[in-house]
Amino acid sequence: MNLKNKIVLVTGGASGIGLGIAKTFILQGCKVAITDIDQLKGKQFAQSYPEALFIKADMSEEDDILAAFQKIDAEFDVPDILVNNVGISRFKPLLEITTNEWDKILNTNLRSAFICSREFARKHPGNRYGRIINISSTRHLMSEPNGEAYAASKGGLVSLTHALAASLQSQGMTVNCISPGWIHNGNPAELNTSDHIQHFAKRVGVAEDIARMCLFLCQPENDFITGQNFYIDGGMTKKMIYEEEN
Repeated sequence: MNLKNKIVLVTGGASGIGLGIAKTFILQGCKVAITDIDQLKGKQFAQSYPEALFIKADMSEEDDILAAFQKIDAEFDVPDILVNNVGISRFKPLLEITTNEWDKILNTNLRSAFICSREFARKHPGNRYGRIINISSTRHLMSEPNGEAYAASKGGLVSLTHALAASLQSQGMTVNCISPGWIHNGNPAELNTSDHIQHFAKRVGVAEDIARMCLFLCQPENDFITGQNFYIDGGMTKKMIYEEEN
């Protein structure tokens, strides 16, 4: 890996997939800034690594996003890599979810990625190295009931990815998307055998599976990969599921 001293911004990086991504970049010698609303976990991360910076920010608020970019510039420098990871969900019945809840989900998951990408692009004129990675979800193309807002936000990220790749092609950067499947962030003992064997890979995913793909996409030599969406899901989106009569 050839990412030492790169400056990385991971939104929603205090827990879950975002934390796994942030830690993985730090192990590659990067300086990593994370944004999150969870001050306790964010500060714990920053205190654990001298190369880390925590910025408290509500990513549904544009002013918080702009302030975060100013702080990164002041503390580190212009970021080289942006990982739009932040995401929230409200799985409520269609007739019960409010417009405000819909707006909060879309603003956090999708609008924040647009604003962050725009501000990131402002700092990358010419052919300076730059990577944008959007973290979507397999739920952008497959659903369970009561996930309208979350699915819409994640589908928007996939579309935003190829649109950004087209718009930023002259600025020396690539834009790609990762759609995780079932990623377990808790105690492995919480899972059972059936959880694992329903995947082609015979296991549930972990945050590091997503982080390793981020590292691959950020390699300087991988500049021919852009505008793409990658499914990291143990094969679940390729599985045919039928109920058979006994």
